[in-house]
Amino acid sequence: MVEELLTAVVAAGVGAAVYMGAAARVVKQYERGLVFRFGRLREEVRPPGFTVIVPLIDRLRKVNMQIVTLPVPAQEGITRDNVTVRVDAVVYFKVVDPASAVVAVEDYRFAVSQMAQTSLRSIIGKSDLDDLLSNREMLNQGLELMIDSPAVGWGVQIDRVEIKDVSLPETMKRSMARQAEADRERRARVINADAELQASHKLAEAAEVMSEQPAALQLRLLHTVVAVAAEKNSTLVLPFPVELLRFLERAAPPPPAAPAHTDPAPAGPASEGPGPGGVGPLPEGGDGPEPVSPPPEPPALGTAGPAPSPDGSAP
Repeated sequence: MVEELLTAVVAAGVGAAVYMGAAARVVKQYERGLVFRFGRLREEVRPPGFTVIVPLIDRLRKVNMQIVTLPVPAQEGITRDNVTVRVDAVVYFKVVDPASAVVAVEDYRFAVSQMAQTSLRSIIGKSDLDDLLSNREMLNQGLELMIDSPAVGWGVQIDRVEIKDVSLPETMKRSMARQAEADRERRARVINADAELQASHKLAEAAEVMSEQPAALQLRLLHTVVAVAAEKNSTLVLPFPVELLRFLERAAPPPPAAPAHTDPAPAGPASEGPGPGGVGPLPEGGDGPEPVSPPPEPPALGTAGPAPSPDGSAP
């Protein structure tokens, strides 16, 4: 009798252990459990921890509630300004309603992936190339709205969508490089012209100030000479300006004044006017005698000359 009782107890224990092994389930912290009893979904969602189901009757389906990172394959399309590009993106989403994610859609991951690819091609066709390259934040928001609208019925919430890369043809890259180079050159020329304009105004003001003090121009010249002389590998050719001579002339003391009265030169043949064959006075600093002035011209015909003397000789 006792042996039969022990055997029954052991059999009951083994049966209970087998039942608990078949009925016991563990739901992790980041998961939620859905129970299907005879194929019908139970309304109760099993929380994380230890839970029990009816063996051979219930089926437990675990749903991951973590944020899923889904890469979107590169999509090739033509932008609104007729440029062929390849764009790839990444989608971050999570399940907020486990029952809808399991019942409403067969595979919510595959559904979100296909919707992201379709929406990405649509965004490419509606956007310009400049928007894809510089205004990605607005495109990301539009892409998120396009994917999130049908995903709400699937129990999925789109957390974020990011466009990762935009691939351009090589010809387009070269064209954009030339355009950027031309734009930089234009800005450089404008900046140089503006600098020249400002420098001209400053130089005009400096010239106006230096015109009042001529010595300032010489000081500026000396400063320039000092700056150029610092270079050991250059030859300096210094012009001698006339203004410097004028400046030194004005700085020199005036010569003494000449006496008021001078003695007259002694009378003699040298002081008289030049006669026939005579030599005039020497000019100051001259090397030879002054040329003799020509004799006066004879009187013209028909004019009365001086009367002859009584003895017939000329006067």
